[in-house]
Amino acid sequence: MLSTLRTAAMPLPLGVAALLCFAVQALAHEHHADDIPEGKAVSAEPIDTILWIHILIQILSFGIIFPTGMVLGIVRSRWHVPLQTLGVVLAIVGYFLGHSHGGRQFAPSVHTSMATMLMLMLIMQVVLGVYLKLHFEKGLHARIRRSTIMMHGLMGKAMPVASWVQMLFGGITALGFCREDHLGQCLAHFIMGSAFIGYGIILTILLLVGQVWLKRSGRSQEFFDSLLIAAWGCVNTFTEHRWGGPWVKNDLQHTSMGIVWWCAGLLGVWLSRRRDGRPKRNLFPAVVIMLTGWGMSAHPQELELSTHVHSVFGYTLMAAGAVRIVEISFVLRDANSISDTDTEETNSFQYLTPFPLYTSGFLFMGATEEQMALLATAHVSHVSYILLLYSISFLLFLFVSMLLHLYASYTWPLETHAKTVANGGVNGGVNGYADRTVRDAEEFELEGLMSEDEVSEESAGAVGRKKENGRPNV
Repeated sequence: MLSTLRTAAMPLPLGVAALLCFAVQALAHEHHADDIPEGKAVSAEPIDTILWIHILIQILSFGIIFPTGMVLGIVRSRWHVPLQTLGVVLAIVGYFLGHSHGGRQFAPSVHTSMATMLMLMLIMQVVLGVYLKLHFEKGLHARIRRSTIMMHGLMGKAMPVASWVQMLFGGITALGFCREDHLGQCLAHFIMGSAFIGYGIILTILLLVGQVWLKRSGRSQEFFDSLLIAAWGCVNTFTEHRWGGPWVKNDLQHTSMGIVWWCAGLLGVWLSRRRDGRPKRNLFPAVVIMLTGWGMSAHPQELELSTHVHSVFGYTLMAAGAVRIVEISFVLRDANSISDTDTEETNSFQYLTPFPLYTSGFLFMGATEEQMALLATAHVSHVSYILLLYSISFLLFLFVSMLLHLYASYTWPLETHAKTVANGGVNGGVNGYADRTVRDAEEFELEGLMSEDEVSEESAGAVGRKKENGRPNV
């Protein structure tokens, strides 16, 4: 048995060594910075075919395959390993293409440094996955297995966030933006825009698959929203202006927005619980979003194109707050969900709540000074540009919804759900069903990674829980 395990483990160090050797060779590649004009971050040549292939492959692997594989890993699907293996192979190919292109050349950037870190993170994730798959569980391995499973799960869930940051860095580097005096504005736009998109994704998760967790937390959704708004407001209050220096451009407006956020956030936290401790909905997170949109719609700009884009961004953000108020007050009538007996039931109007946040994020990230100047020079109208950003928002919302549908299909099969509700009713069926699904969602374990002893212990625990609930063992 031991010899078999050793034989199976041989590809692990060989594969890691090969990846490291390839990485060293790729890092040795020169980008010929001599072709870059003085004061510029990129050369005048166009992006060549190899670099376009690099971009498309990395978007496919890091932007689509890895997030999908992450969901398949959470639900312990047998397709997790094959899909992630395909993603790793494509990512490696794309990495080398990024160091082998001709055409446009680039000055040293954070995108290059982040690429190396991301590949090392990917290699570590592969090593952990292979280690778990080999079922080393004797002696020291038995002690570190649980920690390895947890680390593998955390890194897998962090990969989409790191990939998003790297893709933003890639777009900035390709255009040579966000250097010198433009860095501060770029940071503000891309961080805040990403925050709006992330907020929209969180609201989508809570809407489609997160109601069970929200009930177990004993808090209303506005408690968490208000807490984040207050924290973000404190950060903005003290970072949007260099204290001790002169107030320039829009420092005062940005700082005042930060003050409004933490003031309203504290109020929202206070109003999120009833006197008896039960969670309660409130409208103040939505009010803050509307105020932020109103302020941004009146943000003074130098270019007419930038003024139009900022105005639509503000109106979209105001719409996000308005539909949130309608959802809480008239659709849900202060309840957490449409029905207490069906965790999957969603009113069609509720999809309008998170979507404007996606669009607001893309509009704000696409409204930096350098981007606006480039589009104005190319005579691109604000209508065409805004419609393009809305289209990207639709696609991202579609992708997130598909991933959540995939998760729900594995976690809550329709046949099992129907039988549970029919047998148990509101109290016996839904509550027990919710507890079981929450336990499944909290476990990040890949299919086939658990040893026979661990599987038997988990099965015994499940049987014991059934006996405690008074259910017959089938």
